[in-house]
Amino acid sequence: MRPRAMTKLTFGAAAAATLGLLATLAPTADAHQPSGHRPSGHTSDLKRVGYFTQWGIYGRNFQVKDLETSGTAAKLSHINYAFGVIGPDGKCLMGNAPGSDPWADYVRPVDAATSVDGVGDTADQRLAGNFNELRELKAKNPGLKVMISLGGWSGSAHFSDAVRTEAGRKALVASCIDTYIKGNLPVDGARGGAGAAAGVFDGVDLDWEWPGSEGAPGNVIRPEDKPNFTKLVREFRTQLDAYGRSLPKRRHYELSAYVPTAPAKIDAGFEVARIMRDFDFVNLQGYDFHVSGESTTAQQSALFAKDDFSVDQTVNAWLRRGAPAHKLVVGMPFYGQGWTGVTGGGDGLGQPATGPAPATWAAGSEDYKHLKKLAESGTYKLYRGHRNGHAWLFDGTTLWTYDDPSVLRTKASYVRQRGLGGAMVWSLDGDTPNGELITAIDRGLTRR
Repeated sequence: MRPRAMTKLTFGAAAAATLGLLATLAPTADAHQPSGHRPSGHTSDLKRVGYFTQWGIYGRNFQVKDLETSGTAAKLSHINYAFGVIGPDGKCLMGNAPGSDPWADYVRPVDAATSVDGVGDTADQRLAGNFNELRELKAKNPGLKVMISLGGWSGSAHFSDAVRTEAGRKALVASCIDTYIKGNLPVDGARGGAGAAAGVFDGVDLDWEWPGSEGAPGNVIRPEDKPNFTKLVREFRTQLDAYGRSLPKRRHYELSAYVPTAPAKIDAGFEVARIMRDFDFVNLQGYDFHVSGESTTAQQSALFAKDDFSVDQTVNAWLRRGAPAHKLVVGMPFYGQGWTGVTGGGDGLGQPATGPAPATWAAGSEDYKHLKKLAESGTYKLYRGHRNGHAWLFDGTTLWTYDDPSVLRTKASYVRQRGLGGAMVWSLDGDTPNGELITAIDRGLTRR
């Protein structure tokens, strides 16, 4: 979920006035105050999409159960499970391959204390691990949908090869539906087998980063990725619909995608008007506008930004190319980008830096729950770009740009003001234990 270098854009003339109006719309209650519990997935509300990372169960010890105990699950419409793997053979792969972790997905026994329903997994049950916990979470939250996200920043290397031919596209889609929608998992002792994960996933989220333009080093890129992506989307829509119609009780499986902010990347890989007919919605990149690998500090997720990337620029770029507003879901970060060795004084923004800031898990990237502690430590000063809608911390040497509850409430108000489809977050494990950030978004989206 990380972009690369981007070109400059122009700040909208009415941005400041719009932000002023949004400030009057944004809720003023503290974000940690609980909002009313209601069934998630309620159709009258805007989408609330959160990425759950497969690997978060390890170092971060972020379990599916935490979504229930924090109240987060009740404030979500969709969980995107990151990530399903596309193998070198051009098919959905679960097994011995980079990025694939069957142990986390469905093999690992979860004890009673960590289980959503309070009952530990047994040795002979066919489905355990995260998949079974997601099934239990859905049982407690009627209407909550779970999507399998395919690819990701480090898992998009094989998309271009897989979709070059009609036969390749059909095989890829069929394999993904077989594994995740039909739930036919590889057998691992008592785990897995035909239909073991049936009913866990309600759709597919395509995270090809990026068709037709630069992604992670080593990714294959072709000019024909653009029309081939359109054909891939159509193939997913066709096969998902056919399978849904074949069931005794017909159902609709949803199809979404994670899509970029840079106009050059949009134009290189996406036939917008055509693909939007087949997508239920798309999740717009709303962060990593600038990253800690750059030599100068900058905002990573501003709502508005003069001559730079911003949420508003991203929304307008997709609207101009024919995307319906109600299908655009705005991405929001639960982490920050950080630099150290910052010189030049002032508030630290736009200044040279020596490199990424030290952090808990990876240099230059820090979860919000840790940044909140920095903000409360008295060592850092909190700055707000009131005109542009973003926040950052600076202690004279190290700078972190991030979204706090105030910024997220304003962004959620913007979503409503523009008639957009909702909010998406990367990723749920960055929030506080009481779900402070998701509550801020939920309040902003539900306020009338």
